[in-house]
Amino acid sequence: MTRSERVAESPPRRDESVTSSIFLWSVALGVIMGLTFSLVRNPRVLAHPDLLFWIAGLSVVQLLPVPVSGKLQLSFGFPILLGVAILYPPLAAAFVAFIGSFDPLEVSGRLALRKSLFNRSQIALSTLAGSAAFHLLGSINSNLGRLVASALCAVAANYSLNVFFVTIAMRVVHGFSFREALRQLRLGGPAKFLLNYVGLASVGIIIARLYSIPDVRFLGVAAFILPLVFGRQMFFRTMALEAAHKELKDRQRVLKALSNRMAEERQDERMRIAAYLHDDLAQMLFRLNLQAQMAKKRLIQGDTTAVGKDLDGILQTKQETSDAIRALIRDLHRSPIGRRGLAEAIQSFADDMSRGATTQITVDVVEVSLPPPIQLLIYQIAREAAMNALKHAEAHEIRISLGETGDGVALTITDDGKGFDTSAPPPEGHFGSVMMKERALVAGGSYSIQSEVGKGTSIMASFPRVWVEEGSELESGRDGQDPDAGERATSRPPIGTAVGPPPRSARAGDANGQGATAVALDPRPTDGEAPLSPSKVALDPVPASDEPATPDPRVVPA
Repeated sequence: MTRSERVAESPPRRDESVTSSIFLWSVALGVIMGLTFSLVRNPRVLAHPDLLFWIAGLSVVQLLPVPVSGKLQLSFGFPILLGVAILYPPLAAAFVAFIGSFDPLEVSGRLALRKSLFNRSQIALSTLAGSAAFHLLGSINSNLGRLVASALCAVAANYSLNVFFVTIAMRVVHGFSFREALRQLRLGGPAKFLLNYVGLASVGIIIARLYSIPDVRFLGVAAFILPLVFGRQMFFRTMALEAAHKELKDRQRVLKALSNRMAEERQDERMRIAAYLHDDLAQMLFRLNLQAQMAKKRLIQGDTTAVGKDLDGILQTKQETSDAIRALIRDLHRSPIGRRGLAEAIQSFADDMSRGATTQITVDVVEVSLPPPIQLLIYQIAREAAMNALKHAEAHEIRISLGETGDGVALTITDDGKGFDTSAPPPEGHFGSVMMKERALVAGGSYSIQSEVGKGTSIMASFPRVWVEEGSELESGRDGQDPDAGERATSRPPIGTAVGPPPRSARAGDANGQGATAVALDPRPTDGEAPLSPSKVALDPVPASDEPATPDPRVVPA
């Protein structure tokens, strides 16, 4: 397998562009000049008419890569390259690798010249190293044990050089850490990946052996190209399973985070109820106790007139207490987030968070009639977004606004903080944006986030008008009207069913609601350039829409 690196979707900064260009051109021109000089000095190396057959076969396989991510792709030309490395001298093998290492992006004109030449050059250099290692230890006519051992040494040399160049390219061109680059160059677990590589190497040995038999030759090689195509489909399935497994793990972490957040919100709710009971009801009960004690004293003194007045006061306090309890029960029934509903809850939260803080939270919330579950979802989204901004944005002001629109209800949370790159992978263990998105989608709404470094962040969540209509019907029902509950139930999306745009299945994501280069599909547009490619892996641009879709955008070296 050969790895190739893809070009970043967004234009790099000028200093990064110059550095990466110098690196790519240096490798490409160095290999091209060295290969040309060696072939000019020893032209007999190319006196093998069969090389055209190998170039054609390699080209066909190389045009069917497996995109592993937006930055890397996996090619199945490795068995053919290994067969050529075993059969021919190192220079001839390098020539076949350089000429035959085509890329679909080259055909469509979307691969920058420097990256195309880099991919071809590093693949040629890796193949040359593998061929030299093989011929140093054995030949095609060696006994089986020595042949296999020599071929495995060739595989090790080829793979090591391929990974070395691709890792450096990903570091220089895309800014990946070496650890992250190496992680993307492996598909599946280490044992499984090693087994796949050994399997492809065995195919290369068989191809070389068959080709050395005069009566088989071309037919034997052609017979092995078709299984390589089937092997490509197996890798797609492996990638899909790996992506599904990762998505399940991410969802488990999100559910755990949601459970913890629900526990925190329940504690907040209990504290609000306790504060109300202490500030209002406890005071009334204390007054009632004082009035009862005064009435008892006057009764002992025989002042019946004063006792009568005290009893009237006791009855009045009792009525006020009863009214307060009924109001509390009614308000809690009406809204799960506080006595006075959504607007008061958001304002109270903003006041609490702004008190004594350098960041001020301003609220512009229009009182909209909504069902209690939708009010709770909106409050949770607003609270989560504001808390994220307080923790990470270093903002001077956070603004929360809620109002009716032509389509329903829109919630917007903006801040003037430092912002962030929405295409970058989220920090490990951060699921705030994912939870906000899930809460919006569960009510049939939509969720979006916009941010740029240094320009703040804006989070928008909208909910369909059907919830406003149902909220109005609930208000009417409380005023004594009996709305048609059956009709309403059929007209609104059920809570718990995502009626809005479904969340992305990759990568999950981005826990911050952002695209991720190795976990989620990246929404950024390409810059027209394509990725580079190592001896088996090459750099090229983000996969086009006509390329096979994969659940995991990571690219592994071919």
